[in-house]
Amino acid sequence: MSQPFGMKTYMRGAALLTVAALLVKILSAIYRVPFQNLVGDEGFYIYQQVYPFIAVFVVWTSGGFSVAISKLLADNDTEPSLFKREQQRRFIMRVVFWYLVALAAVFFIALYFGADSLANLMGDPALSPLLRTGSFIVWIMPAFAVVKGAFQSRGYMAPIAYAQVVEQVVRVAIILVGTAIIMKTTASLYSAGRVAVLGTVIGEAVGFVLLAYWYMRQFSRTAKGKNTSVLPVLPIIKEVTWFSLSVSMSSLLLLSYQFVDSFTIYSLLVESGVDNLQAKELKGVFDRGQPLVQLGIVIASSLTLAIVPLIAHQTKIQAEGGRSALPFIQLTYRTALIFGSAAAIGLMAVMPDINVMLFKTNSESGVLAFYMLQIIPLSLVLTFTGILQGLEKLKVPALLLILGFIIKLVINQLTIVPLGIEGAALASNIGLAITAWLLVKYSKRFIPHLADSVFHRQLISALVMMLLAVFTARVVVSGWAIASDRLLAMVSALIAISVGALVFVTLIARWRLLSEKEWFLLPFGRRIATYQLWLNRKK
Repeated sequence: MSQPFGMKTYMRGAALLTVAALLVKILSAIYRVPFQNLVGDEGFYIYQQVYPFIAVFVVWTSGGFSVAISKLLADNDTEPSLFKREQQRRFIMRVVFWYLVALAAVFFIALYFGADSLANLMGDPALSPLLRTGSFIVWIMPAFAVVKGAFQSRGYMAPIAYAQVVEQVVRVAIILVGTAIIMKTTASLYSAGRVAVLGTVIGEAVGFVLLAYWYMRQFSRTAKGKNTSVLPVLPIIKEVTWFSLSVSMSSLLLLSYQFVDSFTIYSLLVESGVDNLQAKELKGVFDRGQPLVQLGIVIASSLTLAIVPLIAHQTKIQAEGGRSALPFIQLTYRTALIFGSAAAIGLMAVMPDINVMLFKTNSESGVLAFYMLQIIPLSLVLTFTGILQGLEKLKVPALLLILGFIIKLVINQLTIVPLGIEGAALASNIGLAITAWLLVKYSKRFIPHLADSVFHRQLISALVMMLLAVFTARVVVSGWAIASDRLLAMVSALIAISVGALVFVTLIARWRLLSEKEWFLLPFGRRIATYQLWLNRKK
């Protein structure tokens, strides 16, 4: 039987799930660095070409569908009869499971039997075995999504959180250990890529087995007997499809941009006259930006995970005469903008050192620095899709994200031949900037005020001062020259980052861009609140 499911239980579970998701995102970003060090830029290109094909179905089913299923099951809990309620839950889960199996079959056929065609479209036929290996992951996801949805609907967030972390740890371990073995034995980059893809499949399988075991222990005795409950099937399928896409659309946006890059960068570079090997290495260098962007949006991602249930809850309270969700929305916007812009500008400033420190060479540091700009609009896109989802405004944000995808695709096609990978970075930045701007404009219909002009002016001033501090620190440590030694690059980067962070935090605390009360609501905000009180104490 399910546990009592009040708001306190829900928020505690949501917080645990947020921490787990945050840890998973950090692991997902960090493991790419040692992986690139093992296989080089060409090997990194190979893995990154195939990764979006695997990730899109995982994100949609394990993320979007599980939330949609939990919503359907939670809505069904209004049925007064306990026995009938459990019968209806089983019917909904069965319908969604077989629907996902049908989708999995479509994806499997497209990936496994269409691997050669897809690889040829990307311009690299050798990628087809990796696509076939990755295609098997789709068969894990139907049951995984249904089980996750069942846990979420009853308020059991802990098993999901633990399964996510175990899944990611297993995945990263297999990828890194397997790749190291391959590189020491055969040194085949495509075999290493295949092992990395296999690691993702095995990680998902382990996560599912763990969650299924907990599910059988918890719910195996629930509502046994013949299922006589029949609900309309088509409305269930329609609701779960639309809601799952809406929930996962911001994550799917990132993957859709990677899809565009997989199909365009390498092939268009070759078309422009670049040698095949050089084109692969350039795409691999371009993909170095992915883990850095992921780390840059960690704050916005964690805020998004937390804000959706919070806004939905506060909106319900407001309808009953309680407190408005507006203060939480304003705090989320200001926090995402503060840390997203600081991460973007900071990474741009130290990119030459970061590039050498993490990836051994200084290749295309200018392009990667420019690429980091997307962290700012991306943080806003994640934040506002979460806010609008909490307000149950789903259609327009989905259309705006599709518009951004189209812009990215068109600009890639127009700019990669004349500009190289700079064109792909430009396309990402423009697509996300337009999407973010339109989302903010649309949100203002429902949110009367986000932040005043003083906040924005002070934030820009703090960013400029941080930038000057970072450049000064780098000049003191290594002069104007770019460090070629990894140790020197690491020292330069860490000192510059520390100085820049201290200057930035001091300024935003001195100017109180967030109040002490607001800092207390954020992870690790207590220490900044204490520092802010000390800075602003009356002398």
